[in-house]
Amino acid sequence: MDTLALLADGFGIALTWQNLALALIGCFLGSVMGALPGLGPANGVAILIPLAFSLGLDPVAAMILLTSVYYGAMYGGRISSILLNIPGDEPALMTTLDGYPMAVQGRAGEALAISGVASFVGAFLATWGLVFLAPLLVKVALLFGPAEYFALFALAFATLGGIAAQNQAKSAFAAALGLGIAMVGVDGQTGVPRLTFGEVHLYDGIDFLVAIVGLFALSEVFIFLEHRGEGSGKGKAAEVGIGRIVPPLALLKSCTPTMLRSSFLGFVAGVLPGAGASLGSFISYSIEKRLVDRDGRFGNGDPRGVAAPEAGNNAAAGGALVPMLALGVPGSGTTAVLLAMLLALNITPGPLLFQNNPDVVWGLIAALFIGNFMLLAMNIPMVGLFVRVLLVPPRILMPVVAMVSFVGIYGISGSTFDLLVMIVFGVLGWLLRKLNVPLVPVILGVLLGNLMEANLRRALTISDGDWSALLASPLSIGLWLIAVVGFVLPVFLAPLLRRRMAMRKDEEGSIVD
Repeated sequence: MDTLALLADGFGIALTWQNLALALIGCFLGSVMGALPGLGPANGVAILIPLAFSLGLDPVAAMILLTSVYYGAMYGGRISSILLNIPGDEPALMTTLDGYPMAVQGRAGEALAISGVASFVGAFLATWGLVFLAPLLVKVALLFGPAEYFALFALAFATLGGIAAQNQAKSAFAAALGLGIAMVGVDGQTGVPRLTFGEVHLYDGIDFLVAIVGLFALSEVFIFLEHRGEGSGKGKAAEVGIGRIVPPLALLKSCTPTMLRSSFLGFVAGVLPGAGASLGSFISYSIEKRLVDRDGRFGNGDPRGVAAPEAGNNAAAGGALVPMLALGVPGSGTTAVLLAMLLALNITPGPLLFQNNPDVVWGLIAALFIGNFMLLAMNIPMVGLFVRVLLVPPRILMPVVAMVSFVGIYGISGSTFDLLVMIVFGVLGWLLRKLNVPLVPVILGVLLGNLMEANLRRALTISDGDWSALLASPLSIGLWLIAVVGFVLPVFLAPLLRRRMAMRKDEEGSIVD
């Protein structure tokens, strides 16, 4: 009952005109960014971080804006999947299998509406899961000492590549690169400058907001410049028919069991470190196909094939917030960016967040509920508008992204040096993407590097330099074991998983190509 009382307090915080307006703006912008192929939720949140600072928002309002963008982008990712057969981000890949065939059959509006309802169900149930599971996880996390926290950070690095990671060596390299960047600046304990190369501007270290905006937003602009705007979906979007945008009640009824099962699977995948929304959507689709597809309709435009991955990946998005808020360890790439925002606001996520900043936590959770209803109300009648968004040429969009990045970062720091650093990170991000090195472990290294170092030093100081203290408790041993398994398992499972996803895409997609 305490939890429900705290949630009621959260609604009291979230239900102000300012917060409602921010949630509405965030949902709209997130849906637009999610709809644009290539941007995705992590980029969408990163681009808007400078805006949140420029507006001078308090922590609750800023987090409401950015998490609304996150949920909105997860909703929006399905639009390009259904209309263009191009997933807005990786988790939306499975939606193309039945979404695009429905669009070709002139039922795009129905597919978009079903996916909107499934996204709502998945995110709504996952937010309830967050309400009840996060406080339980906090009680466990309060048992953590420095050694356990160090093991937990190692676990986060080991598993963030995800179970579908293409190359664990590249993930490890990216994490090491991020840790190296976090070491730049004057060492707080000894006062010795590290990796500053005599440049006084680097004595305070590198601001992770500058790194995030450079790596995600500016690198996207560089990719656009490299390809000169190729890949616009204008031609394909014109091929499909929208049809009716309100699905019949019988169709919703037939999809309801699918949505409920997929929401549960997606939430579990989101909470588990390293699993993420991609696995949530794949498992939801695969299991649903085995359970209900007795006449081979999946892959030919079955609405249940749209509902399953959408409910799964949106539930995973809510699940990924559980470890971020309760343990301070992000469960996905986008939650890593949200974690950066919390740290920039001088709020430390983790078990004490629920005690020290209950207004932020419960206001945020209440805003997620409100945002869900807004997204449902917004997405169905505004399907036509989002279709038009897909026709915006990148040559207009990308200069806007660049402008927001530069103005936003200069507005926060007022330093031209930071702008130069941001450009360097933009080039670095472009280079890493060319080499297929994941960007999220770099960001995680920049974010958590100093905390990880501080906990390591603390543990060694308490144990008088005895390294075995890192493995002294059953909890830390368990965390290290999970970290090792989480790092090694994708080496064997990822090729199998990707092959099965590609086979299913080829087999079922070929029917409509």
